[in-house]
Amino acid sequence: MTRRIHRSVLALLALIGAAPPVAAQQADSAAFVTLLGEDTLAVERFVWTPAGIEAETLLRSPSTRVGRYMLEMDSHGQLVRYEGRLWQGGSFAGEPATSETVVREGGAFAYERTGGRAASGTFESELPVYPFIDMIHWPFELMLRRAHSLGTPGDIAQPLFSGARVQPFVVIDHGADNQFGVRHPSRGTMSVETDDMGRMTSLDAGETTRALTVERVAWLDLPAIAQRFAAADERGRPFGALSGRGEEMATVHGAEISVDYGTPVKRGRVIFGGLLEWGVLWRTGANAATHFTTSSDLMMGGLHVPAGTYTLFTRPQPDGGILMINTRTNINGQQYDAEADLGQVAMSHTMGDEVVEVFTIRVRETADGGVLELLWDRDIFSVPFMVR
Repeated sequence: MTRRIHRSVLALLALIGAAPPVAAQQADSAAFVTLLGEDTLAVERFVWTPAGIEAETLLRSPSTRVGRYMLEMDSHGQLVRYEGRLWQGGSFAGEPATSETVVREGGAFAYERTGGRAASGTFESELPVYPFIDMIHWPFELMLRRAHSLGTPGDIAQPLFSGARVQPFVVIDHGADNQFGVRHPSRGTMSVETDDMGRMTSLDAGETTRALTVERVAWLDLPAIAQRFAAADERGRPFGALSGRGEEMATVHGAEISVDYGTPVKRGRVIFGGLLEWGVLWRTGANAATHFTTSSDLMMGGLHVPAGTYTLFTRPQPDGGILMINTRTNINGQQYDAEADLGQVAMSHTMGDEVVEVFTIRVRETADGGVLELLWDRDIFSVPFMVR
């Protein structure tokens, strides 16, 4: 199977003088590079040992931090002991900011976390269980190799633990050579390619709420990369949060209007018609649902919007699409319920002269009312309104 290596991965490799990507990896070691758009989000490398796996990671969001992990398994692939340590910054020196351990004790597992928010607890799992580390993917190597070793067609349940909570992931058999899916319990399904030994060669989470990609490479000088990214943090150029929160406040002909929304970042991607397919429901931001509050009654199109708080969802189209004004509030952006719509109104779509890197919602006063604008990339979606 031939893979195209993303140009951003090639640029990273060239920058640090690392070994180039190769199609056939050594069985006992490899590295992953995770991209969000064209930006490097995470780098990790791992080594298989007779007892399990050891890994080192670099995660850049919201700022650089590095981690070391050890996972020991028995002959049945079940966890015996797990250790994870995290350092803030780009160095493994000194005491870690946080440490966590999981130890099998009879038929259960004991979890303990020290540093930061200390925690402890127990959990159980009859199936082999591995850690879930947000935005880190070496545990996926474990689950995919397990699926390969079972050698049976069909989907395979794969529990992953986060703290003392077990999450029900699933490895989905697509019925084609080396093509699988990994279903997150809430974010959606990632597309995965493996080699003939079950090792993950690439991952595409474009159909999930994270929309990241992962490439396998031969090896990386992770400490050198971590130092470079930590230096960028110190120069005021951190990666930042994946999606922050934005707030727009405006007074329109006496009406006090506010919008609270998530702020995803373009990061070199084609947004509408690319990352966001035309006609598909969009939370209109990121993470928690976008909340819209007005102190006065409004008329949007032919829809009467009484004073109050609502959530906003959209179905963008090249000709504008639809804005849904929903009465459910204090919800995640994945919890849209069409039956709770106050109503739907048409949007108009125009192209701006400049690229808007961070998704922005703007409320502007006009001569006879106001306009609600959604701006991202060069796309501008607009809905005019009047204050009653």
